[in-house]
This record gives sequence, C-alpha cells and structure tokens, in this order.
Amino acid sequence: MTISISGKRLADKNSPLLVTLHGAAVRLAAKDSTLWGSDAQAEAQVRLNWIDLPDSSQKLLPILDELVSWAKAHHLTHIVLAGMGGSSLAPEVISKAYAKELTVLDTTDPDQIRKAIPANLAHTVVVVGSKSGSTIETASHKALFEELFMQAGLLPRDHIVIVTDPGSPLDQSSRSAGLRTINADPNVGGRYSALSAFGLVPAALMGVDVAGMLADARAAASNFTLADSPAINLATAIFEAGEQNVAFSDKGSTTPGLSDWIEQLIAESTGKNERGRLPIAIESIDAPVAGSHYLVNLTTASADSADAVVTGSLGEQFILWEWVTALLGVALEVDPFNQPNVTEAKERTNAILAKWSSGENEKLTPSFEDTNFAIYSTSSAQSLQGQLDDFLTLESHYIAIMAYLARGIDDEISETRRLIASKSGRGTTFGWGPRFLHSTGQFHKGGQHNGAFIQITGENLNDLKIPGRDFSFHTLLMAQALGDGEALADRHFPLMRIHLKNRSVGIAELLAALD
Repeated sequence: MTISISGKRLADKNSPLLVTLHGAAVRLAAKDSTLWGSDAQAEAQVRLNWIDLPDSSQKLLPILDELVSWAKAHHLTHIVLAGMGGSSLAPEVISKAYAKELTVLDTTDPDQIRKAIPANLAHTVVVVGSKSGSTIETASHKALFEELFMQAGLLPRDHIVIVTDPGSPLDQSSRSAGLRTINADPNVGGRYSALSAFGLVPAALMGVDVAGMLADARAAASNFTLADSPAINLATAIFEAGEQNVAFSDKGSTTPGLSDWIEQLIAESTGKNERGRLPIAIESIDAPVAGSHYLVNLTTASADSADAVVTGSLGEQFILWEWVTALLGVALEVDPFNQPNVTEAKERTNAILAKWSSGENEKLTPSFEDTNFAIYSTSSAQSLQGQLDDFLTLESHYIAIMAYLARGIDDEISETRRLIASKSGRGTTFGWGPRFLHSTGQFHKGGQHNGAFIQITGENLNDLKIPGRDFSFHTLLMAQALGDGEALADRHFPLMRIHLKNRSVGIAELLAALD
C-alpha cells in the first residue's frame, strides 16, 4: 500500500510555503537541528533519530525474535502494556490495526487498573515502557505488578519486560533485578517512538509483522523530500488553512485508533508559545466537530466531506504524520520536541501529594451539590442544568472535556464530546485523564489561550494501594486532576469540575442534561 492524499483543501501548488517546507524537508532528512531556531537547537540535536527508525530499528529484529521465543516457551499469551503517552498510544493503534489482543494500562483510575489485572497471572507478560522510569503512573503500575506476581508465587523476572533508554534509572534498576530489559534509542522522543522499541516490543509479542511495518515506513519516507512529497503537501495545507482546530476521523479505516495517536503527536508537538494546531479526534466523519476546523479523513469512505483524505498502511501513516508534525513546527516556528507544560502538570501533582502527605488538606466548597454531583465552578446556579448552561455561555474558541474516569467501564461519558460540540457550536475535544496530560494537556496550557475546560472526576468503587507509596491510586488520580485544574485556573481559563458521587447514575444524568 502507498500513501494517497486527496480532498477539497489541499496545498496550493503556487504556495511559497511549499518551497520553504521543501527546503526544510531536505534539511530534516539530514537531521539539521537548526531548523526550528536557536532556542530549539539543543533539544533537536538529541531528538532527531526517529527519522532513521525505519532503518535503524532493523537491528531490533533478532532481539524481538528471541523475546517472542521466550514468551512462547513460557506460555505468556496475555500481554499487558504499562506506559503513558507515546509509550502506550502507538502499541494500542497497532493492536487495533492488526486485530491483536493487548491490555493497555495508561491510567491511575483504580477501577480501570483492577479490570486490567488478568485472572491468570501465570500466562501474563507485562511490558513496562518508560524512557526514564520516573513517570509516576508507569512506576506505580510496575510496583503493583511486581507485588501481584510475588503474591501469586511467581518471579517478576519471568513475567516483566522493560523498555527504556540505556543508562536510565529504570534501565539500571531493572537489570540489577534481573528483569528482561530492551533499550530504545535515547535520541527519540516518546511521541515519535512508534517505530522504536517502545512500539515494536509489544507489537512483536502480539505477533505483528514488525519487519513489514518498518519496510512500509522506509518506502514511504523515501518520498518525503521529493517535489510532490505527501508530508510537505499536508503540512502546508494544514498550516495555510489557518484553522486552529484540526479534526481527524479513522472510523472504517484500516488504522482504527490512529486519530488518538495523531492527537498526541500534533497537540504535544505544536501547542506552545501560544500557538499550535489542536487535533480533535471525532467518532466518525459525520460527527459534529463544531466551529471552524480543518477535517482529515483517514479512509476513503464519505471522502467528499473531508478537506483532506489520507490513506496508507500503519507503518506509512506513523512516519508520515511524524514528518508532517515536524514540518508544521517549522511553519509555526515552535520546537516540536519539547513539552514544558507536561512537566508543569507533574510538578503540581507532586506538590499536592506532598501537601496531603503532610496533613494539609484544604476543603473545597462546591458551587452546587446534590446526591449525585458536587460541581466546582464560578456559577451560582443551583441545578446541574443551570451549571452547564452558565458554563457554556462563557466565551472560548474550543472546549476540552477531561474525564478522570475508567476507560472500558465509564465509556458512555465520551458521548459528552458530541453533545457539547452540538450544543456549544465550538470545537470540542475529549480526553481520558491522566492520559491526556501527555497529549492535549500540553496544548491546553501552551497553545492558544482560548480554551474552556470541563474536568470530570468521580468516586471509585474500590481503591487500590500503590506498593511503596504512602498514597493510593485514587489519591494520585485526584491529585493529577486538581494539579492540572490549578494550572488552568492560574491562567484564568473558564473551568468547571464535575465530581460524580455516583458514577453510573451521574453519567446518565449528565448526558440527559446535555441532550
């Protein structure tokens, strides 16, 4: 399969930006770290090896073959992936595209974590993916599974595979503990790591043709510096459309879930310096996006309604959108490899946890409360409907819904995206917390300051202790929500938090109020 691009709003062949980005593409292929300006050069110097991954990842193939043989010999047929952001989104897309079983653990919600724990640990292999191992979510997952394996009379080293950068704290501790450890290229950032060990280790364990995926990516990339480069054309079209919001639909495509991966890649790469492009993953090509936007369809079905239709195999799509994003960074004059506000969210979470640990527990007063809800907002309305109506009158260019709930359990809550887009007439995103903190969370704080934000939190049926910590998963989840809320409030953005005291009843009531 080869990349195909068509649509209503493609690049103007006379655009000066086409010429500029063609020159940039040639320099990008040569890994020129000066492309994004002097401030970005130091970061770019150690983040450009993703360009070589279709070739350089070939050296992983014998290592992956050995890993697969080990897993088969030990009857490890149930694969759990613990990772955040780029470490989890690409493998999840791979599993969907190739119809393979994979349990993705990228949450701190204890209900979702409990659901991810398999009944038979003896046949389970847990892949822990983290560049440093310092990501609090993934470190907590690792500690939990180590404890679970030991409680089941199993040795963690027989069931855990680590993917990390060479020499990282996780690399050192894992090798000391005798865990199978595979190193990724340290000069590849997380969201550009789909074709590195972070994407390929779980792919190989699932039985995916990794070599074929790399071959597709290599063939596609060979065209990206040519005159009719799909990467240059797409980057030009998206930039010159002038729309802040860019919607993506993958329903009915051969790459289901790709929109979520693209969302992280573009949002975290371009959303800074109060500029960027905000990707909106929509449920289908006919789903409401609302507000002005550029629409990308990842299948030829209903192609007439899209500004751009982009098709290709998964390997081709991975490398294409990485190039498009890097070139968008050139056009937008932003560093596509840093993520300063992701770090901010982590620091605020840690500060709140430290406060709570020391006994400082500020009691928050809801603006409205009943049996099923506690709502925190600037509205004085004394009903759920009134609170929602007041919030939706506040001015913004887009609305972000951030649900700190359990994916796979509370999925009905994702309907809020469609309903609020229709009701508000504004581009509306939906993100699962804390996953979105490694994705659109960067754009929320670093991109254009014109968003309005709805946090949805809730009580858990059962909490879960984090081994070696003095706080639980529910406590961590709430600290992440409140920490991000503080960051948004400090910027004086419209903000509402809806806390579900009863999740199932509360979700149903919320959807009814929005319908």
